[in-house]
Amino acid sequence: VMTTSFVRSVVVLGLLRQAIGTQQLPPNQVMTALALFLALAVMGPTWKQVYSEAIAPYSEHEIDLDTAWQRGVAPVRRLVHQQIRPAGNTEDVFPFLDPMPDAAPPTDYDEVPLEALVPAFMLSELKTAFLIGFQIYLPFVILDLVISSVLMSMGMMMLPPVMVSLPFKLMLFVLVDGWHLVVGMLLESFAVAV
Repeated sequence: VMTTSFVRSVVVLGLLRQAIGTQQLPPNQVMTALALFLALAVMGPTWKQVYSEAIAPYSEHEIDLDTAWQRGVAPVRRLVHQQIRPAGNTEDVFPFLDPMPDAAPPTDYDEVPLEALVPAFMLSELKTAFLIGFQIYLPFVILDLVISSVLMSMGMMMLPPVMVSLPFKLMLFVLVDGWHLVVGMLLESFAVAV
């Protein structure tokens, strides 16, 4: 799960729910399931490649376990590299290489041990998810500020702005077809080249 697009998707969807202001709607199960299906859509080509190049030949006893491991890890490494580099997070690998005394400075991602590459990928995914979440959050914060200012100018200081802004946020989200935009943005944010 940690070497897939699941982390980015679930964080962005959680930030979306917070931005709208609905604490438990959609429920966690729905958000997690949507993130899981997005991960299946994004990771499908990589998993098919791993299966056809490593798992199927190993199951048919055409290759040994070590060869299957090398062939299976290669597409995952390529996918991880395709996510870390375009996001500008290549420096995330180095903190995980420091505790490894026998690790030589890598010149290519194929030389980075998985023990360093996977946590670096997770850090990169979290950074990217928070950047996407910020872009989603901003319109809702502006709407909150506008409604709060209008209420203050009308002298309605005792009325919580959230009570008035929530229907407007929901209406805005529905009118711009928010689910389609968010899911589309998530799918486009993954730089997958098979």
